[in-house]
This record gives sequence, structure tokens and C-alpha cells, in this order.
Amino acid sequence: MKFGGASVSTTSSFARVAEIIKKEAVYYDACVVVVSAMANMTDTLIEMAKEVHPDPLQREYDMLISVGERVSISLLAMALQIRGMEAVSFTGSQSGIITNSCHGRAQIIDVRPFRLWPHLEKGVITIVAGFQGVSETKEITTLGRGGSDTSAVALAVALGAESVNFYKDVDGIYDQDPKINLKAVLQKKLTYQQTLNLATDKDFILHPRCITLAQKNNLPLNVLSFKNCSLPGTLVSDSSNKKTYQRSYEEIH
Repeated sequence: MKFGGASVSTTSSFARVAEIIKKEAVYYDACVVVVSAMANMTDTLIEMAKEVHPDPLQREYDMLISVGERVSISLLAMALQIRGMEAVSFTGSQSGIITNSCHGRAQIIDVRPFRLWPHLEKGVITIVAGFQGVSETKEITTLGRGGSDTSAVALAVALGAESVNFYKDVDGIYDQDPKINLKAVLQKKLTYQQTLNLATDKDFILHPRCITLAQKNNLPLNVLSFKNCSLPGTLVSDSSNKKTYQRSYEEIH
């Protein structure tokens, strides 16, 4: 399950997200939740950096902006725990998301989720910070635009998940931006290529990086509304192909 910044815009939002997870978790043997920084928090951190240094070193920039997701994962774990659910949070590096050394726009080269397995085997909700990882030289890195969605797909591939559910602030994927065109039509099912063809706008609901990675590994993606979880949303998959877990992280940038 993946929740973006819009779904955790305030501290009170974590209660709603926790209720969604609690409801959905009963259908699965194990759940991993990837969460973004709270709405506007990354922008706030970037502004703070600029106030101190107009052109900070990328290493320190990554150290700072990766804080946003760590706030979200800990708050979400607390929101689940107070509702009687076992939950534990992990940073990207703790989760085994290995990247190259390109700060600010790192690419995932491997995922080694060894620390997650013991918790998943016990049915503990495992919460992971999106958008971040660790380089082979043990430096904190961030993945750049679309990083959190890409984190979710990469983890799903490594763990052999059956799908990724993305909870967004729209009802699914439309043929046009529904916030601009009221006549936009909701698409109930799309292939990966059809989705990539729609993903030409920089504000598209899914970043091409995560769509391409899902396509390489034939991993189904469900785009759902966190505002109304009863809606069917959009399924992105190639139904003609049997699902494989080939762990391909190449060329996802």
C-alpha cells in the first residue's frame, strides 16, 4: 500500500490512513505500507535549506529532505498502534533500498529487505519511508521526482507482493486531468503502455519510473481514492502475461 503526501496533509490525517490500512489488512497475509512526507513538508525543508545556504552540498540536502518521510512513518505507526494493530516503521536504508551515489536523483540498483521479513512473517504492519535509500558507500540518498511511488514498486518486486495499491486524491486514472477537464473519463483498466502514454504531464498521478518498473516485473498496480475506498479505481496490468518476480531494477530513471 502506498500513501502520498496529500493523504497525510495534517496530523489528524494519519487516523484516516490507519483506518484504511486496518480495514484492508484483513484481506492479506502481510502488508507493507510506503508513505510520503506530509503535504508541503519537503517544500518547507527545501526553503529552510535555501535560507541557510543558497546552494547546499547535495549530501546535506539529502540528509535534510529525507527527514519528511521519517516523520510520516513514525506518526503512522503510532496511529496504527493506538488502534490495536502491531506496526513498525523503517527508513529507506533500514529497509534495504540500495541506490547509486547520485544524490537528489538516485536510482535503485537493488532491494535487500532482510529486516522486514521477520515482522511480515508475524503479521506486523511494516511501514517504509518512500523517496529514500542508501548508497553502496552507506550515504543517505533521495530518489527525486516520483521517488516514493518507485520505492513502493521496488519493494513489492523484492518481496514478491501480489500488487501495489496507490491511494491518491482522485478516483483513479482518467483519460485527462479531472481537475482541469470535468469531462475526463475514468479508466477502469489500463495496460502499462497505455498508462505510460498518459503519463506525459509532469503532474500525472503516477511517475513513469514506477510504471516502467512495474511493467518490467509484470506487477499489477491499483490506483484508488483515499477519500472513498469503496470506489473500484483503476487497475494497471498486462493481463495477457503471467506475473513474474524477476527483480529487474534496470533503467527505471
